[in-house]
Amino acid sequence: MKWLLLLGLVVPLIKKKSLRRNLSEHGLLKDFLKKHNLNPARKYFPQREAPNLIHEQPLENYLDVSVWASGGAGSEDLAGRKESDHNLFNPQDSSTYRSTSKTVSINYGTSSMTGILGYDTVKVGGISDTNQIFGLSETEPGFFLYFAPFDGILGLAYPSISSSGATPVFDNIWNQGLVSQDLFSVYLSADDKSGSVVIFGGIDSSYYTGSLNWVPVSVEGYWQISVDSITMNGEAIACSEGCQAIVDTGTSLLTGPTSPIANIQSDIGASENSDGEMVVSCSAISSLPDIIFTINGIQYPVPPSAYILQSQGSCTSGFQGMDVTTESGELWILGDVFIRQYFTVFDRANNRVGLAPVA
Repeated sequence: MKWLLLLGLVVPLIKKKSLRRNLSEHGLLKDFLKKHNLNPARKYFPQREAPNLIHEQPLENYLDVSVWASGGAGSEDLAGRKESDHNLFNPQDSSTYRSTSKTVSINYGTSSMTGILGYDTVKVGGISDTNQIFGLSETEPGFFLYFAPFDGILGLAYPSISSSGATPVFDNIWNQGLVSQDLFSVYLSADDKSGSVVIFGGIDSSYYTGSLNWVPVSVEGYWQISVDSITMNGEAIACSEGCQAIVDTGTSLLTGPTSPIANIQSDIGASENSDGEMVVSCSAISSLPDIIFTINGIQYPVPPSAYILQSQGSCTSGFQGMDVTTESGELWILGDVFIRQYFTVFDRANNRVGLAPVA
């Protein structure tokens, strides 16, 4: 069954040069990775904290990571000044801003931030979300955000992991009746193409083929689901007895436990270069097999053209090692490498994730 888009807000996503590429071009990547010990798991299970802003927008990539959209807060949207090529929010320029005495602290895969919480009108893709609580960053250790192409983060996970107990944007939008369905969906275009969107409150069937397959959410924190197995050439290469995975647009790669990831890197011929990147021969794309994620009984192939990332004539692996211990066992993150292949619906009303091949 295909769904029509009803009163959904479509926000285009922007593709820009990743933080990893920016650092590499400035000769800073190797030093950055030494000092910051990049760990995608840090944002998932440090203090059970996460960013909390949401709406339909375009997306981008961060340290190979993500896609993003444009939006604003305050009576004049993103009022403020440019500093280090970033737009800054100045509460004094907004007549609708209300301060609080509450503080916020968030850990990310590469660093952290601390700041305060405030209220204002948040505008995303034509929707005005009034009385929205959000975090204003005051300190960001290191320089990881200096080279990041985005100005802020809009969290789309469950309220249970919202930083400082703040009401996330999508929850506030839904509670105000600004969208017709309690869900949002994401389409990520191929690496070098425009057209990525996030749709708040609707599903647009023109972005996918076939029908949506629904997967129950196993833990209502991040969008966590159960995976049956991960195979290549008909053989299990990981997750042979089942595992847990988080479907996350905020992670650009496919990450998993370091041991099976190391085996996968070996299988696809990836080797570490002097900058700490896992480099693959670009010619291998035509000969390597699909890696298949079986989820809720359905196979989701990820072809080598997706899990090998091409940029400026070089190719790197789209897999990254990460160790996270949960009560359910090993944890994987199905990031943008996976989501670019499958239109994804995050259904809060029914606590499920819908997946279908992109059109």
